[in-house]
Amino acid sequence: MAYSNKARDFFSNELKNINTAGTFKEERYIESPQGANINVEFPVGAKPKEVLNFCANNYLGLSSHPEVIEAAHQGLNERGYGMSSVRFICGTQDIHKELETKLTKFLGTEDTILFPSCMDANAGVFDVVLDKEDAMISDRLVHASIVDGMRLCKAQLYNYKHSNMDHLEEKLKETQNLRLRMIITDGVFSMDGDIAKLDEICDLAEKYDAMVMVDDSHATGFMGKNGRGTHEHCGVIGRIDIITTTLGKALGGASGGCVSGRKEIVDLCRQRARPYLFSNTMPPVIVAAANKVIDLISKTTDRRDKLEKNTKYFRDKMTAAGFDIREGVHPIVPIMLYNAKLAQDMARDLYEEGIYVIGFSFPVVPKGQARIRVQVSAAHEKEHLDKAIAAFTKIGAKYQILGKKKDEIIAQYGY
Repeated sequence: MAYSNKARDFFSNELKNINTAGTFKEERYIESPQGANINVEFPVGAKPKEVLNFCANNYLGLSSHPEVIEAAHQGLNERGYGMSSVRFICGTQDIHKELETKLTKFLGTEDTILFPSCMDANAGVFDVVLDKEDAMISDRLVHASIVDGMRLCKAQLYNYKHSNMDHLEEKLKETQNLRLRMIITDGVFSMDGDIAKLDEICDLAEKYDAMVMVDDSHATGFMGKNGRGTHEHCGVIGRIDIITTTLGKALGGASGGCVSGRKEIVDLCRQRARPYLFSNTMPPVIVAAANKVIDLISKTTDRRDKLEKNTKYFRDKMTAAGFDIREGVHPIVPIMLYNAKLAQDMARDLYEEGIYVIGFSFPVVPKGQARIRVQVSAAHEKEHLDKAIAAFTKIGAKYQILGKKKDEIIAQYGY
């Protein structure tokens, strides 16, 4: 048969090597709604255990908000389960356009187009806007979905050192002979929680006549005074040409994404973006819930404000406890451990303490940069944060890493 023992043995050995390296990703089964407290079955077959969730993208705690759930029910009852079609055939309802209009107003852009996910938005937008006479100039740490999207585009690809504006300017000078150029960056980089220098990027873009594209998935809904995203946080609303973002994180946590920005670019996406033209549209139940989410976060910044307060408290206490964490203001808090096995072992021990976190290692992060990525939520109360801090401190003491920096941890555990 085609799938021979040789092929089976090859793939089995690949999996064995991943396991030996300590980077095998074990899935946990959640048997409750998403929230600060969740019931998790781990390992498979074990009795479900209630733990505090510190690894979800549920930044505003809206994944199980009662008004969002009610809106989803209403959308299901009034508009049905699925559209069974793509947007331009018979897959567009009034609520889809309503959501696009609300997102445009909230983000402060000219127009918005929905996609099944932000990955689809990133897969579709570059090939629509750029061709072989053009250049894509990206930060070296952009999200994998951006990398995949750029691979589908014929434009010439350049990159600059992470957040290095001098290197970006070099690339802009180098490409001045090309037709169109686009600077491409994440608003917030998902592994480190650091924020792009969008004010400086926009200054360079205007100086060298380039467009700016930002994936703001880890910022939409809570970064900036009104939660509009990194473009608000950095004071550049109106200066970003393309924003891609997701509805699957702070904005309800289900699925869906969008391209928002210049009207001409959005219109071109409606005509040419392959994931838009050839994928079923977002289900009505999700669109209805997302409309409610935009209403909630447009009415008040209470959840965004609580998240900011929770983040500062957790970062300050964890730093005081002696952990090596990346500085910043974002609710992504990387606890740097550098060794893949150490990250996995600590995550398992924290689970036993009732704290649900995940160890990240290569290829999700570069080799030698293993970590536990904690994600703070507005759904967390102070007692939740204190319990997590106490558990981390206990486990950190067990592995003798408190008060130690990179070189000391590496000397103790290796990469």
